[in-house]
This record gives sequence, C-alpha cells and structure tokens, in this order.
Amino acid sequence: MTKHFLQYLTNIIQHQWNDAALTDYGEKHEYTFGEMATEMLRLHVLFEQLGIRPGDKIALAGRNCANWAVAYLAIASYEGVCVSILQDFTAEDISHLLEHSDSELLFVGPYVWNELQHQQLPEKLKAAFSLTDWRPLYWSKDKGQETTDNGQWTAKWDKAFRTKFPRGIEPEDVSFGADPDILSLINYTSGSTGSPKGVMLTGRSISNNVEIGMKMLPVEPGQRLVSMLPLAHMFGQVCELLYPLSSGTHIYFLTKSPTPSILLKALKDVQPYLVVTVPLVIEKIYKKNLDPTLSKWAIRTFWHVPVIGDILKSRVKSGLRNAFGGKLRYFICGGAAMNPIVEKCLMDIHFPLSIGYGMTECGPLIGGNPPKYFKARTGGVPVMNMEVKIDEPNEAGIGEILVRGENVMKGYYKNPEATQAAFTEDGWLRTGDLGRLDKHKNIYIKGRCKTMFLGASGQNIYPEEIEDKLNNQEAVGESLIVEREGKLVALVFPDETLTKRMTLEEVQQIMKANLEKLNHLIPSYSKVSNIEVQEKPFEKTPKKSIKRFLYK
Repeated sequence: MTKHFLQYLTNIIQHQWNDAALTDYGEKHEYTFGEMATEMLRLHVLFEQLGIRPGDKIALAGRNCANWAVAYLAIASYEGVCVSILQDFTAEDISHLLEHSDSELLFVGPYVWNELQHQQLPEKLKAAFSLTDWRPLYWSKDKGQETTDNGQWTAKWDKAFRTKFPRGIEPEDVSFGADPDILSLINYTSGSTGSPKGVMLTGRSISNNVEIGMKMLPVEPGQRLVSMLPLAHMFGQVCELLYPLSSGTHIYFLTKSPTPSILLKALKDVQPYLVVTVPLVIEKIYKKNLDPTLSKWAIRTFWHVPVIGDILKSRVKSGLRNAFGGKLRYFICGGAAMNPIVEKCLMDIHFPLSIGYGMTECGPLIGGNPPKYFKARTGGVPVMNMEVKIDEPNEAGIGEILVRGENVMKGYYKNPEATQAAFTEDGWLRTGDLGRLDKHKNIYIKGRCKTMFLGASGQNIYPEEIEDKLNNQEAVGESLIVEREGKLVALVFPDETLTKRMTLEEVQQIMKANLEKLNHLIPSYSKVSNIEVQEKPFEKTPKKSIKRFLYK
C-alpha cells in the first residue's frame, strides 16, 4: 500500500528539525525543516481566516522559490486542491485558468503579478498573496478593503496563529497527512499540442511517484540538490521537490532564469547528489565542452583501445562530474529524447545517466530505471504499481503505448469529453505515444501518434528519428521535420556558436551538404526534400519541447 508522502515528510521534519530544508540560492531566505513546518501551519491559519475549506482550490503561479514549496505543502496538508500554473503562460491565460479551476485563493510571484493585476480576475477569487513575503495583493469586493494594509493584516494573522498555538510549534506538534484518494492537484500544462487541460491527480498518484523516486534513487538526509525545472511542471515538482524533500534533502531554488553561467555556478557551490534536467541542457554542455575534445583525431583513435581508452574515458567522466559539482550520484533526464551520440558518449564513460518516460497525466512517471540498469535509447521499464502495454502493434511491434496503475490521473477537470477520449473502454490511459516493449519490458519511444507520417507505400515515418540524425550534422542547433504536399521538409535553426560569423549563403551551403548526408542515413521512403533555415529559435513549451503545432 502506497504511503502518503506527507507521512514521510512528517518523519523527516521531526528528525531533522534544525537542519536546512529550503534555500533561495544567492539570497538570504532559508527555512529549516522546523521553520518550514511552522510556516505550513501558519498558512493553515490563514486558510481558516479566509474561510477556505478542505477541497477548495488554491492556485500557485510564480518562479521557483522556497515559499512556492511551503505554500504547496501547506495546501496539500490542509487537504486543499493545489492548482499549479506555469508562470510562462500569458496573464490572460492565467486569469482564464483561475476561473476555469474555481480557484478561491492565489499565491503569486512578482513577475506574474505585474501582468496579472491588469487582467479581470474571477469573481470567485477571494484574495491573492505574494509569494515573496505573504503580503496581501488583492481582495475581492465582498471581503472589503479594511485589511489590505500589510501591517494590519499581518498582526491579525499572527494573533490568530498565537491563539491556536500559544506555546509555538514543537516537533511533536507536527503530524501532516491527508486522504490519499481525494483530489490533491490540478496541473495545467500546455504540453506541445495547443490549449492546456487541467490534469486531476490524487494524493495516491503523487505519493506513488515519490516512493518510486525513493526506491530508485535513494538519498541520505542532508544531501543537497539544485531545483532548476519549473515546480509547476510535474517532472520538477516530484523529482526536484517532493521526493528529495521527503527523503531529507536540502533543496536550493534558482529564483531567476537559469542561464548557463548561473546554473554552473550554483552546481559548483551546492555540489548536488542529483541533477534532474531535460536533454537540451546536457546536449548544450556536450557541444560546447566535450565535442571539441572528443572530435580530436587522437581521442577518436584511442577511445576504444583497452587501457588507453579507459584512461581517456575516466578523465572525461571526472571533468563532466566536476562540472556538476563533483558529488553527483544520479543524472536523470526526461521530457524528450536525448541525442543518440550524446547518450552513447555518456554511457561509454559510465556516467550515472538514466532517461525516464512519463507524462503529466501520470504525475509524471511511467518508466524509469536506476542508472546501473538503464538501457540506451529506452525510457526505462514500467515503474512500481504501473502497467504498460502496446495497443494493436504492427509487424515491428510498434503501436500506441497504453498505461494503467496508481499514477494515472482521475481525468481532466470539467472536461468529460477529453477525459473519455483519453481512456480505452477497459480503463487504459492512451499516452498518444508510439512505442514498443522488448522482452525485458524496456520501453522504446518511436514518436507521437499525431506526428507520425504515412509514407507513399504505407510505411510509418517517425519524424523524431529523422531529427535525431539531422541534429548530429554540422552547424545544426535543432530541427523539426514537417510534411508538405506529401514531401518531408526539415526546418533547422543553426547552432549560433558555429554560425554567428557566417553569411546566410554559407549556412545554406552547409545545410545543402547536410541534406545529402542525412538522406544517406535514412530509408528511401523517408527522404527529406529540402532544409529550410529558420531565423529564430523554435518556440517551446516550459519543458523545452518544440511546439510542433505551430510549424507547417
């Protein structure tokens, strides 16, 4: 039986009361586990003061920070429903999602509030509070204006807290828990297919994901981690907050956009045991730091030679590990397929790599493996309490991936049509991904159902496989394969580090040569007719997937 993650968290809080838990990197804002628990209970008092009841919706929209984590945990332990909204959405979209989700309270970051305050806010929204310092930013008309003064409101709140807890909070006062089968979270994500949907997840789904992390990537209390992925996205929320924190990890939040320089400095300072990221990050590091070295004749010649090759690989691994702080035990990627050349290099040097498979609708984990069991080009094996099968496989064993188990969502909030379409008649969730399973249950992702093209003679063409090969060609930064009038066309945004001093004509000449090389690497039925150079980077979702629906 899955144990609620709040029970794990309660145990950690009681045993690590004075240890650091949450820190805003580069700032003075920090919580110990005891201070975090106290602030969670203080927010419970706020909810009571505002007439918020268990089951009510409370929205979170802002950059990663310690207060985002505290607010989330306070909502979960109050048995409220957290509505996590990516701050990358437009203010108009966020306002719409607040209304659609029936949110009664909002915790919001300054970046979002600067734009959102100019929007028409939903009538049901009672108030909005700052994620920076909890001050009130907005009250609905029926709440009046008498308590909008920050000092007056804080005094009233503090008095209510002292009345409820006159001797303060001690470790033995902390006992967080919740019914695992009630709705705990509505997660709005755009994915890469257009309009967002509200994915409904129970405490059981989230807690099973947390337990998977604990068993697959065990951690010792007091180890550290840098949170760089959006907490409003399930990948970051589970893998960079809930699983590590419930294991006693000290989490550092990057409260600003994680530029390469900020990220590398944070990794050096924090020395994390775990890095959770998307393939794009390691691919950029590979192109900038490793590729120039690995391309040298001497390195290529001796790379697979016994003894000498082992020494070279050991040095490359050591240098890369040091770039991530020097104490790295696990390097976990998800959200997209990794460049096969980068993946092979990481496996050659025995880097602690694992690439998982998941989706928001499973909160997010479907497949995974500890690094020592990870198999190249897969998304791991089905995780604990989850089943995977292939629907109507073709002669190659490829079909739509279907899943069921504890991680699967209840459905889409207030969208029964989309919910019905997401499930088979016998209750399996349709992932929309094409793939196959090997005899060991390793999951091979072949592409999206909606992105698959049908060749002239009925062959299945997976654009992602073509893009993998094209991305390894000279001066290609990223690419996208589209279909036009029965022909495949490659859209390419060049690698600016290599082409910034080139003319457009020079870049096009390189792409012409790339096209010829590419078409020698792929079957004749999937030949690419042309490469078009893009002047701007592709638009992406918050998890850095290209928004395919924007390009034709």
